[in-house]
Amino acid sequence: MGISRRDFLKYSGGTAVAGSVLGLSPEEVKARERENRIKGANTTTTICPYCAVGCGMIVHTKQGKVVNIEGDPEHPINTGSLCSKGASLFQVANNEKRVEKPMYRAPGAANWKEVEWDWALDEIAKRVKKSRDETFVETNSKGQVVNRCDGIAHVGSAALDNEECYVLQKWLRSLGLVYIEHQARI
Repeated sequence: MGISRRDFLKYSGGTAVAGSVLGLSPEEVKARERENRIKGANTTTTICPYCAVGCGMIVHTKQGKVVNIEGDPEHPINTGSLCSKGASLFQVANNEKRVEKPMYRAPGAANWKEVEWDWALDEIAKRVKKSRDETFVETNSKGQVVNRCDGIAHVGSAALDNEECYVLQKWLRSLGLVYIEHQARI
């Protein structure tokens, strides 16, 4: 019998499908079909938060929960492809071990404890102000007015868009920071 490799694959594939479906009721077949996760989901385009490349992503959500993340085929940078980190972002969003509230470990303590957002933000603001006040330099050694803070530095993130970077720069400069860097330049 003369059978080509292509015909062999067609026949064996058809046999495998027929064998897996054979003996199942229509309800069982329907239950085994892959559910379309994104049917009826809200679609949002975003940027991958990992590196400075800025790959485009499409995020599908249902009832406030992420159900699918994929590369954006219309994005000029990645044209739909994602690296391993970007492709794994769905697992980060849907992880039962993900920390969703601020955690605090007191000096000398062995364990972290869950705290409220208001407390955490107030504590951060107090510590930034304290550090700024303690390390603020009004004049340098030559007597020139410099008005800078030498005790705080900032490293930006590629996950921020241009507008967020602009506002962040304004805020950091208003604190007097001069040690400002960005992930894309490092």
